[in-house]
Amino acid sequence: MTDLNIFARITPKPEFRSAAIDAVRGIIPATTAEPGCLRFELNVGTGEDPAIYLVERWTDEAALAAHYAMPYTAAVMENYADWLAEPAEIIHMHPA
Repeated sequence: MTDLNIFARITPKPEFRSAAIDAVRGIIPATTAEPGCLRFELNVGTGEDPAIYLVERWTDEAALAAHYAMPYTAAVMENYADWLAEPAEIIHMHPA
């Protein structure tokens, strides 16, 4: 079984950037404690880049699906409907 890497670019509207960052920060402890989570890292763009970035590593697709089903993850995703300036770009990758 090959680990699953995720790179997500999330671009909130300017007025929701702090809330979006805080929301993701708020789920980091629970997420990193989930079975199958090997990495869950929040980054912010530099300079004028308004995006926030997630770098994640999961044991497999099932672990990621379980993460998306968690109530705290669903709550953040629900807020994204109002907060985001554009749809999140989520890239699934496997180590080469």
